[in-house]
Amino acid sequence: MYDRSEHVWDAVLQIRSHAPLVHNITNYVVMNTTANALLAIGASPVMAHAEQEVEDMVNIASALVINIGTLNEEWTKSMFMAARKAKQKGIPVILDPVGAGATPYRTRTARQLLDAVSPSIIRANASETMALVTEGKLTKGVDSTAASDHALDAARILSDQFGSVVCVSGEKDYIIAGKRMIVVGNGHSMMTRVTGLGCTASALCGAFAAVGSDLADSTAYAMAVMGIAGEIAAARAAGPGSMQMQFLDALYGLSFEDIDQHLKLTTVSP
Repeated sequence: MYDRSEHVWDAVLQIRSHAPLVHNITNYVVMNTTANALLAIGASPVMAHAEQEVEDMVNIASALVINIGTLNEEWTKSMFMAARKAKQKGIPVILDPVGAGATPYRTRTARQLLDAVSPSIIRANASETMALVTEGKLTKGVDSTAASDHALDAARILSDQFGSVVCVSGEKDYIIAGKRMIVVGNGHSMMTRVTGLGCTASALCGAFAAVGSDLADSTAYAMAVMGIAGEIAAARAAGPGSMQMQFLDALYGLSFEDIDQHLKLTTVSP
């Protein structure tokens, strides 16, 4: 595990030394949590949604994270503009299709973004992942009604069709890149009691992708660090309120020893 822990730690150090600018077009429920988490890990967050500036912001960013949690017509237009500019610039585009499958508008928008820009990384729960490739209402609000391993076939379809790294998050996180699969077993059940931590995971994927050369590894490292911070926070927290505070502190104070002690990451051969 030591070598793998070193790789994760090296990625953390890269973020802390380079402070990559991560441009988020995200939902207003999670902006504060997402921005604080990016700052805690060492990245530089920006939340820019106006169509008048999103392309300019992408020009100075190292990654773009698109989160469809609170859709409206204006933000949707900005998402497409920013994503196309990011693809032109060659920086990673991370798509979080929050609640895909819950409403036709939400599912349609997520699929249109897939078709338009072929995101570098798709991070979603199992129900959202399946909704991107099948018809029907598969989610309960923005929460998953399926276990993460139930969506592996859908994840492989998405990865093959769009050339994306697909992360299906849940009790275990499955990262699919073509025939390659990485499984991350870190995390804690209390994380599901704090709103926005799934969206935070997508933002962290942006930070790690901004400094990494392998998108699948970067996604796995982001999810591992997310889960490790959650485990550390849960051990210190009395409930969801202090969990949120402790999570940010755990990200900020994360050490190599924390990673080496907690990391649960395996690669599944094709």
